[in-house]
Amino acid sequence: MTIKGPAIFLAQFAGDKAPFNTWENITAWAGKLGYKGVQVPTWDARLFDLEKAAKSKAYVDEIKGIAAKNGVEITELSSHLQGQLVAVHPAYDELFDGFAPVAVRGNSKARTEWAIEQLKLAAKASKNFGLTVHASFTGALLWHTFYPWPQRPAGLVEEGFSELARRWLPILNVFDENGVDVAWEVHPGEDVHDGATYELFRKHLKNHPRGNILYDPSHLILQGMDYSAYIDHYHEFIKAFHVKDAEFRPDGRTGAYGGYLGWKERAGRFRSLGDGQIDFSRIFSQLTQYNYNGWAVLEWECALKDPVQGATEGAPFIARHLITPAAKAFDDFAGAKPDKEKLHRVLGISAGKSAKK
Repeated sequence: MTIKGPAIFLAQFAGDKAPFNTWENITAWAGKLGYKGVQVPTWDARLFDLEKAAKSKAYVDEIKGIAAKNGVEITELSSHLQGQLVAVHPAYDELFDGFAPVAVRGNSKARTEWAIEQLKLAAKASKNFGLTVHASFTGALLWHTFYPWPQRPAGLVEEGFSELARRWLPILNVFDENGVDVAWEVHPGEDVHDGATYELFRKHLKNHPRGNILYDPSHLILQGMDYSAYIDHYHEFIKAFHVKDAEFRPDGRTGAYGGYLGWKERAGRFRSLGDGQIDFSRIFSQLTQYNYNGWAVLEWECALKDPVQGATEGAPFIARHLITPAAKAFDDFAGAKPDKEKLHRVLGISAGKSAKK
Protein backbone atom coordinates (compact mmCIF):
# COMPACT_ATOMS: atom_id res chain seq x y z
CA MET A 1 0.00 0.00 0.00
CA THR A 2 1.19 3.53 -0.76
CA ILE A 3 0.73 6.79 1.16
CA LYS A 4 -1.16 9.28 -1.01
CA GLY A 5 -0.12 12.86 -1.50
CA PRO A 6 0.83 15.58 -1.39
CA ALA A 7 -2.33 17.17 0.01
CA ILE A 8 -3.04 20.39 1.92
CA PHE A 9 -5.52 21.37 4.67
CA LEU A 10 -7.34 24.47 3.45
CA ALA A 11 -8.46 25.81 6.86
CA GLN A 12 -5.43 28.04 7.43
CA PHE A 13 -5.56 29.50 3.91
CA ALA A 14 -9.24 30.27 3.30
CA GLY A 15 -9.90 34.02 3.28
CA ASP A 16 -11.79 36.89 1.69
CA LYS A 17 -9.24 37.65 -1.01
CA ALA A 18 -8.40 35.66 -4.16
CA PRO A 19 -7.17 33.01 -4.62
CA PHE A 20 -8.42 31.89 -1.19
CA ASN A 21 -12.01 33.13 -1.30
CA THR A 22 -13.88 30.54 -3.39
CA TRP A 23 -13.80 26.80 -3.99
CA GLU A 24 -12.87 27.36 -7.63
CA ASN A 25 -10.01 29.70 -6.79
CA ILE A 26 -8.49 27.86 -3.85
CA THR A 27 -8.49 24.45 -5.53
CA ALA A 28 -6.87 25.96 -8.63
CA TRP A 29 -4.22 27.54 -6.39
CA ALA A 30 -3.54 24.22 -4.61
CA GLY A 31 -3.35 22.29 -7.88
CA LYS A 32 -0.87 24.75 -9.40
CA LEU A 33 1.41 24.30 -6.35
CA GLY A 34 1.56 20.55 -7.01
CA TYR A 35 -0.96 19.30 -4.47
CA LYS A 36 -3.09 16.34 -5.49
CA GLY A 37 -5.58 16.52 -2.63
CA VAL A 38 -7.28 19.02 -0.32
CA GLN A 39 -8.66 18.49 3.18
CA VAL A 40 -11.76 20.65 3.49
CA PRO A 41 -12.97 22.62 6.55
CA THR A 42 -16.71 22.11 6.76
CA TRP A 43 -17.36 25.30 8.73
CA ASP A 44 -16.19 27.75 6.05
CA ALA A 45 -19.14 28.78 3.89
CA ARG A 46 -16.83 30.56 1.44
CA LEU A 47 -15.70 27.17 0.24
CA PHE A 48 -18.34 24.61 1.10
CA ASP A 49 -21.92 24.09 2.32
CA LEU A 50 -22.00 21.11 4.70
CA GLU A 51 -25.76 20.78 4.95
CA LYS A 52 -26.13 20.87 1.18
CA ALA A 53 -23.41 18.21 0.77
CA ALA A 54 -25.18 15.94 3.26
CA LYS A 55 -28.45 16.18 1.35
CA SER A 56 -27.57 16.69 -2.33
CA LYS A 57 -25.48 14.29 -4.41
CA ALA A 58 -25.75 16.75 -7.30
CA TYR A 59 -24.06 19.44 -5.19
CA VAL A 60 -21.34 16.99 -4.15
CA ASP A 61 -20.73 16.07 -7.78
CA GLU A 62 -20.42 19.76 -8.65
CA ILE A 63 -17.85 20.33 -5.87
CA LYS A 64 -15.88 17.23 -6.89
CA GLY A 65 -16.00 18.26 -10.54
CA ILE A 66 -14.51 21.70 -9.86
CA ALA A 67 -11.74 20.12 -7.79
CA ALA A 68 -10.99 17.52 -10.46
CA LYS A 69 -10.82 20.21 -13.14
CA ASN A 70 -8.15 21.91 -11.02
CA GLY A 71 -6.16 18.70 -10.55
CA VAL A 72 -7.06 17.85 -6.94
CA GLU A 73 -9.41 15.55 -5.09
CA ILE A 74 -10.95 15.81 -1.64
CA THR A 75 -8.99 13.77 0.91
CA GLU A 76 -11.19 14.21 3.97
CA LEU A 77 -13.75 16.62 5.31
CA SER A 78 -12.80 18.29 8.61
CA SER A 79 -15.05 19.28 11.51
CA HIS A 80 -12.35 20.35 13.97
CA LEU A 81 -14.30 23.38 15.21
CA GLN A 82 -17.61 21.53 15.53
CA GLY A 83 -15.90 18.56 17.21
CA GLN A 84 -14.41 20.95 19.75
CA LEU A 85 -17.93 22.14 20.61
CA VAL A 86 -19.22 18.64 21.34
CA ALA A 87 -17.73 19.10 24.82
CA VAL A 88 -16.75 22.49 26.28
CA HIS A 89 -16.04 23.20 29.94
CA PRO A 90 -17.91 26.35 31.10
CA ALA A 91 -14.59 28.12 31.73
CA TYR A 92 -14.06 28.10 27.94
CA ASP A 93 -17.60 29.01 26.90
CA GLU A 94 -16.89 32.57 25.86
CA LEU A 95 -13.63 31.71 24.10
CA PHE A 96 -15.22 28.93 22.04
CA ASP A 97 -18.50 30.70 21.29
CA GLY A 98 -16.88 32.18 18.19
CA PHE A 99 -16.74 28.69 16.66
CA ALA A 100 -20.54 28.53 16.61
CA PRO A 101 -23.22 30.45 14.68
CA VAL A 102 -24.62 33.56 16.35
CA ALA A 103 -27.96 31.86 17.03
CA VAL A 104 -26.48 29.44 19.61
CA ARG A 105 -23.82 31.61 21.23
CA GLY A 106 -24.28 32.11 24.95
CA ASN A 107 -26.33 28.91 25.15
CA SER A 108 -24.04 25.95 25.82
CA LYS A 109 -26.81 23.36 25.50
CA ALA A 110 -27.95 24.66 22.11
CA ARG A 111 -24.35 24.99 20.96
CA THR A 112 -23.58 21.37 21.85
CA GLU A 113 -26.71 20.16 20.07
CA TRP A 114 -25.74 22.19 16.99
CA ALA A 115 -22.22 20.69 17.03
CA ILE A 116 -23.51 17.13 17.31
CA GLU A 117 -25.89 17.69 14.42
CA GLN A 118 -23.02 19.11 12.38
CA LEU A 119 -20.99 15.95 12.96
CA LYS A 120 -23.90 13.80 11.81
CA LEU A 121 -24.21 15.91 8.66
CA ALA A 122 -20.46 15.46 8.12
CA ALA A 123 -20.89 11.69 8.22
CA LYS A 124 -23.55 11.82 5.51
CA ALA A 125 -21.61 14.33 3.42
CA SER A 126 -18.48 12.19 3.64
CA LYS A 127 -20.41 9.22 2.31
CA ASN A 128 -21.78 11.32 -0.55
CA PHE A 129 -18.22 12.29 -1.47
CA GLY A 130 -17.14 8.64 -1.37
CA LEU A 131 -14.80 9.32 1.56
CA THR A 132 -14.03 6.78 4.28
CA VAL A 133 -12.26 9.02 6.84
CA HIS A 134 -13.29 12.23 8.59
CA ALA A 135 -11.02 14.55 10.63
CA SER A 136 -12.15 16.16 13.88
CA PHE A 137 -11.45 17.03 17.53
CA THR A 138 -12.94 15.32 20.60
CA GLY A 139 -13.66 18.43 22.65
CA ALA A 140 -12.73 18.65 26.33
CA LEU A 141 -14.37 18.55 29.75
CA LEU A 142 -11.18 17.75 31.69
CA TRP A 143 -8.45 19.85 30.06
CA HIS A 144 -8.47 22.42 32.90
CA THR A 145 -7.33 19.59 35.23
CA PHE A 146 -4.44 18.28 33.06
CA TYR A 147 -1.93 19.30 35.76
CA PRO A 148 -3.25 17.69 38.98
CA TRP A 149 -3.21 20.68 41.29
CA PRO A 150 -5.39 20.97 43.18
CA GLN A 151 -5.73 17.24 43.55
CA ARG A 152 -8.37 15.79 41.29
CA PRO A 153 -11.40 14.40 43.14
CA ALA A 154 -11.53 10.59 43.08
CA GLY A 155 -13.39 9.35 39.99
CA LEU A 156 -13.22 12.67 38.12
CA VAL A 157 -11.28 11.37 35.10
CA GLU A 158 -13.48 8.30 34.69
CA GLU A 159 -16.63 10.42 34.95
CA GLY A 160 -15.28 12.95 32.45
CA PHE A 161 -14.47 10.33 29.84
CA SER A 162 -17.75 8.56 30.49
CA GLU A 163 -19.61 11.78 29.63
CA LEU A 164 -17.43 12.46 26.60
CA ALA A 165 -18.16 8.94 25.34
CA ARG A 166 -21.89 9.40 26.00
CA ARG A 167 -21.88 12.40 23.65
CA TRP A 168 -19.75 10.78 20.97
CA LEU A 169 -21.29 7.30 20.77
CA PRO A 170 -24.43 8.41 18.87
CA ILE A 171 -22.20 10.39 16.50
CA LEU A 172 -19.93 7.41 15.88
CA ASN A 173 -22.97 5.25 15.21
CA VAL A 174 -24.05 7.63 12.43
CA PHE A 175 -20.54 7.52 10.98
CA ASP A 176 -20.72 3.73 11.14
CA GLU A 177 -24.02 3.72 9.27
CA ASN A 178 -22.30 5.76 6.55
CA GLY A 179 -19.12 3.65 6.42
CA VAL A 180 -16.81 6.44 7.60
CA ASP A 181 -14.09 6.45 10.29
CA VAL A 182 -13.65 9.44 12.58
CA ALA A 183 -9.99 10.37 13.02
CA TRP A 184 -9.53 12.63 16.04
CA GLU A 185 -6.51 14.88 15.95
CA VAL A 186 -4.58 14.05 19.12
CA HIS A 187 -3.99 17.57 20.37
CA PRO A 188 -3.40 19.52 23.62
CA GLY A 189 -6.59 21.33 24.57
CA GLU A 190 -8.60 18.18 23.77
CA ASP A 191 -9.31 15.50 26.35
CA VAL A 192 -7.66 13.10 23.88
CA HIS A 193 -4.19 14.61 23.63
CA ASP A 194 -1.78 11.63 23.87
CA GLY A 195 -1.71 7.83 23.87
CA ALA A 196 -2.95 7.28 27.42
CA THR A 197 -6.00 9.50 26.91
CA TYR A 198 -6.81 7.86 23.58
CA GLU A 199 -6.73 4.45 25.28
CA LEU A 200 -8.99 5.74 28.04
CA PHE A 201 -11.46 7.16 25.55
CA ARG A 202 -11.54 3.93 23.56
CA LYS A 203 -12.31 2.03 26.74
CA HIS A 204 -15.31 4.24 27.47
CA LEU A 205 -16.41 3.98 23.84
CA LYS A 206 -16.29 0.18 24.20
CA ASN A 207 -13.66 0.12 21.43
CA HIS A 208 -16.05 1.52 18.86
CA PRO A 209 -14.43 0.69 15.49
CA ARG A 210 -15.08 4.17 14.07
CA GLY A 211 -13.12 6.01 16.78
CA ASN A 212 -9.61 6.45 15.36
CA ILE A 213 -6.61 8.81 15.17
CA LEU A 214 -5.41 11.69 13.05
CA TYR A 215 -1.64 11.52 13.57
CA ASP A 216 0.16 14.87 13.84
CA PRO A 217 3.69 14.58 15.24
CA SER A 218 3.95 18.31 16.01
CA HIS A 219 1.50 17.98 18.92
CA LEU A 220 3.50 15.10 20.36
CA ILE A 221 6.97 16.65 20.22
CA LEU A 222 5.68 19.75 22.02
CA GLN A 223 4.62 17.47 24.89
CA GLY A 224 8.06 15.86 25.02
CA MET A 225 6.69 12.59 23.62
CA ASP A 226 8.36 10.05 21.35
CA TYR A 227 6.35 10.70 18.19
CA SER A 228 7.98 7.76 16.41
CA ALA A 229 7.16 5.22 19.13
CA TYR A 230 3.60 6.55 19.05
CA ILE A 231 3.22 5.08 15.56
CA ASP A 232 4.47 1.71 16.80
CA HIS A 233 1.85 1.77 19.57
CA TYR A 234 -1.16 3.03 17.62
CA HIS A 235 -0.54 2.44 13.90
CA GLU A 236 -3.64 0.29 13.52
CA PHE A 237 -5.80 3.28 14.53
CA ILE A 238 -4.07 5.95 12.43
CA LYS A 239 -6.48 6.81 9.62
CA ALA A 240 -5.32 10.37 8.78
CA PHE A 241 -2.00 12.20 8.84
CA HIS A 242 -1.12 15.89 9.21
CA VAL A 243 2.38 16.60 7.99
CA LYS A 244 3.32 19.46 10.32
CA ASP A 245 6.76 20.32 11.66
CA ALA A 246 7.63 21.72 15.09
CA GLU A 247 10.55 22.42 17.37
CA PHE A 248 10.85 22.08 21.14
CA ARG A 249 13.76 23.97 22.71
CA PRO A 250 13.19 24.28 26.46
CA ASP A 251 15.64 26.35 28.48
CA GLY A 252 16.08 27.71 31.99
CA ARG A 253 13.23 30.15 31.51
CA THR A 254 10.35 28.22 29.94
CA GLY A 255 9.33 24.77 28.70
CA ALA A 256 6.29 22.81 27.57
CA TYR A 257 3.75 25.08 29.27
CA GLY A 258 4.99 28.12 27.38
CA GLY A 259 4.99 30.81 30.05
CA TYR A 260 1.93 32.50 28.45
CA LEU A 261 4.25 33.67 25.69
CA GLY A 262 3.21 34.20 22.08
CA TRP A 263 3.99 31.51 19.53
CA LYS A 264 7.21 33.16 18.35
CA GLU A 265 8.67 33.19 21.87
CA ARG A 266 7.57 29.79 23.12
CA ALA A 267 9.99 26.92 23.73
CA GLY A 268 7.71 24.76 21.64
CA ARG A 269 6.41 26.20 18.38
CA PHE A 270 5.10 24.98 15.04
CA ARG A 271 7.31 25.40 11.97
CA SER A 272 7.06 25.00 8.23
CA LEU A 273 8.13 21.66 6.80
CA GLY A 274 11.86 21.12 7.07
CA ASP A 275 12.41 24.03 9.48
CA GLY A 276 11.67 22.08 12.67
CA GLN A 277 13.05 19.02 14.45
CA ILE A 278 10.73 16.26 13.28
CA ASP A 279 12.28 13.34 11.39
CA PHE A 280 9.78 12.90 8.56
CA SER A 281 11.93 10.32 6.78
CA ARG A 282 11.45 8.11 9.83
CA ILE A 283 7.71 8.82 10.01
CA PHE A 284 7.02 8.11 6.34
CA SER A 285 9.09 4.91 6.61
CA GLN A 286 7.12 3.71 9.64
CA LEU A 287 3.74 4.51 8.10
CA THR A 288 4.78 2.69 4.93
CA GLN A 289 5.97 -0.28 7.01
CA TYR A 290 2.58 -0.44 8.72
CA ASN A 291 0.66 -0.14 5.42
CA TYR A 292 -0.89 3.27 6.03
CA ASN A 293 -2.61 4.06 2.73
CA GLY A 294 -4.26 7.37 3.60
CA TRP A 295 -3.24 10.88 2.63
CA ALA A 296 -0.24 12.92 3.76
CA VAL A 297 -1.79 16.35 4.35
CA LEU A 298 0.19 19.53 4.98
CA GLU A 299 -1.18 21.56 7.88
CA TRP A 300 0.61 24.89 7.87
CA GLU A 301 0.85 26.74 11.20
CA CYS A 302 4.39 28.18 11.23
CA ALA A 303 5.14 30.92 13.77
CA LEU A 304 7.70 32.58 11.46
CA LYS A 305 7.24 31.82 7.76
CA ASP A 306 4.71 33.34 5.37
CA PRO A 307 1.87 30.88 4.66
CA VAL A 308 2.17 31.02 0.89
CA GLN A 309 5.89 30.27 1.12
CA GLY A 310 5.12 27.40 3.49
CA ALA A 311 2.49 26.00 1.13
CA THR A 312 4.76 26.40 -1.89
CA GLU A 313 7.57 24.50 -0.18
CA GLY A 314 5.21 21.92 1.32
CA ALA A 315 4.14 20.04 -1.82
CA PRO A 316 7.65 19.09 -3.00
CA PHE A 317 8.67 18.31 0.60
CA ILE A 318 5.88 15.76 0.98
CA ALA A 319 6.45 14.39 -2.53
CA ARG A 320 10.12 13.72 -1.70
CA HIS A 321 9.12 11.69 1.36
CA LEU A 322 6.52 9.48 -0.33
CA ILE A 323 7.69 5.86 -0.57
CA THR A 324 6.74 3.32 -3.20
CA PRO A 325 6.74 0.03 -1.23
CA ALA A 326 9.22 -2.56 -2.46
CA ALA A 327 7.64 -5.31 -4.54
CA LYS A 328 10.37 -7.78 -3.57
CA ALA A 329 13.22 -8.15 -1.11
CA PHE A 330 16.52 -6.52 -2.14
CA ASP A 331 18.39 -9.85 -1.90
CA ASP A 332 15.88 -11.96 -3.85
CA PHE A 333 18.45 -12.33 -6.64
CA ALA A 334 20.54 -14.48 -4.31
CA GLY A 335 17.72 -16.82 -3.36
CA ALA A 336 16.37 -20.00 -4.86
CA LYS A 337 13.16 -21.99 -4.92
CA PRO A 338 12.43 -23.93 -1.73
CA ASP A 339 14.24 -27.28 -1.61
CA LYS A 340 13.41 -29.33 1.47
CA GLU A 341 16.52 -31.49 1.23
CA LYS A 342 18.68 -28.38 0.96
CA LEU A 343 16.94 -26.86 3.97
CA HIS A 344 17.72 -29.98 5.99
CA ARG A 345 21.36 -29.86 4.92
CA VAL A 346 21.61 -26.18 5.96
CA LEU A 347 20.10 -27.10 9.32
CA GLY A 348 22.46 -30.04 9.71
CA ILE A 349 19.70 -32.60 9.79
CA SER A 350 18.64 -35.37 7.48
CA ALA A 351 15.38 -37.17 6.82
CA GLY A 352 16.57 -40.02 9.02
CA LYS A 353 17.40 -37.68 11.90
CA SER A 354 14.16 -35.70 11.76
CA ALA A 355 11.81 -36.29 14.66
CA LYS A 356 8.96 -38.63 13.74
CA LYS A 357 5.49 -38.01 15.08
